[in-house]
Amino acid sequence: MTNTQKDTLFVLVKSLSKSEKRQFKLYVGRLGVNTDAKFLALFNLLDKMKEYDETVILKSGIVKKSQLSNLKAHLYKQILVSLRLNPVNQNIRIQIREQLDFATILYQKGLYKQSLKILDKAKQVAISHEEKNVAYEIVELEKIIETQYITRSIPDRADELARQAEELAEQNVVTSKLSNLSLQLYGMMLKVGYARNDDDLRRVQTYFEGHLPKVAIDELGFREKLWLYKAHLWYSLLSQDFLSSYKYSSKWVDLFYENKEMIYLNPVFYLKGNHYLLESLFFVKYASQFRETLDKLEAMVNSEAFPKNDNIASLAFLYINSNKLNLHFLEGTFEKGLYLVNIIEYGIKKHRDRIDQHHVMLLYYKIACLYFGNGDNKNCIAYLKRIITNKKLKMREDLMCFARILSLVAHYEAGMDYHLEVQLKSTYKFLLKMNDLHAVQKEIIKFMRRLGDIYPNELQNEFQKLYNELKKYENHPYEKRSFLYLDILSWLESHLQNRPVAEIIREKALAVTR
Repeated sequence: MTNTQKDTLFVLVKSLSKSEKRQFKLYVGRLGVNTDAKFLALFNLLDKMKEYDETVILKSGIVKKSQLSNLKAHLYKQILVSLRLNPVNQNIRIQIREQLDFATILYQKGLYKQSLKILDKAKQVAISHEEKNVAYEIVELEKIIETQYITRSIPDRADELARQAEELAEQNVVTSKLSNLSLQLYGMMLKVGYARNDDDLRRVQTYFEGHLPKVAIDELGFREKLWLYKAHLWYSLLSQDFLSSYKYSSKWVDLFYENKEMIYLNPVFYLKGNHYLLESLFFVKYASQFRETLDKLEAMVNSEAFPKNDNIASLAFLYINSNKLNLHFLEGTFEKGLYLVNIIEYGIKKHRDRIDQHHVMLLYYKIACLYFGNGDNKNCIAYLKRIITNKKLKMREDLMCFARILSLVAHYEAGMDYHLEVQLKSTYKFLLKMNDLHAVQKEIIKFMRRLGDIYPNELQNEFQKLYNELKKYENHPYEKRSFLYLDILSWLESHLQNRPVAEIIREKALAVTR
């Protein structure tokens, strides 16, 4: 039996909405000869299946085993053609490419004048919507046609096309360099997280400065500015300069509000920009602007004009709910945030084909923190276990590290002493293996290992010692990242003052807003 996640055709069929399935059947039935087509019978069978099972398909008699692969490929292509024709998917980018296709067909028929007319209109639309890659393709086709058909209607036509091609090529090169830089920095962030020491920082700084093209910001278009801000954002996050990450994520989001038509043309980038702005606001603990930004994002996503498709729905679910959890962490309202757990669990199941394991594990970690802040250590441990036992998670070693650290603290709080000893050994071994044993982690593990030898009357004094030691690292350039994943200082304060940790965090949040 083939795994559901691995069979791309089955996943595609299951992703279709009722209207898309209806559209596909209408598309297939446009010619009477297709009503009994094998690929339609296969489609109907896959639509009824709950899990992909090749033996069921073969037993149905629709197709022989030797022909199944070709039939599946044909069905896959037909579904994509149907989706392309669906008005829901007819955005500007697809419309421009459609016009380019039409112009190519006319050119091949020798109808040069008609082809050039379509190309000129499509080029203007492409340039006005910052679709410079396809605009360059259009100009190149115009050049080919002009060598065979001289209109003579526009003086210096050859010079004009050559100039346009050169300008678009230069702009596309800048965009490519900036997007490459942004992608590489993002890869570094996923692999190792924030810079852990001077060597890490120098490595990131050298790479960033060596690959950042020299540009004049006033001469850049929307697309080039977007990639420039993204590259600066990732550099800021890697170097743990959160005020700078706030600055560039703000520029990213403001760029969309200054060019509102781009929100509807590039909704994914709009969503991502808001997510990183919210993340930066979370890091600098600016709760009031965080709430305002989150409300504005949610209102935009729920508006009639905002594009709707499966990918956007998945990203909106991920970013909005992840940041709703962050808002409860900022304000210390852990109990009020518990309603989100069921919403997120349902959303993960609903969007499981479009959300990667990395982001699922991040959501699990945030849920674990929510339970920890609410004093429910057993549920906290249960969610952390999903991360710790995930052998497929190859990214974000820092997430794996702090999941284990929080698990240690939760085991202690839950009074699971036997499990604590096992956790200590496992965590210490893991941290040594990934060479990420920083001062904050060392102090926490040292404290946990001594717990068995500390008398109850000495415990308060030991908590105070640990607090004093960790407080030194709160604003350390490399150690402060530990406190982003786990507010260990508030946990210690709750023990020292014999108060709930949520109450401590709420007081801190109120102090920041005053």
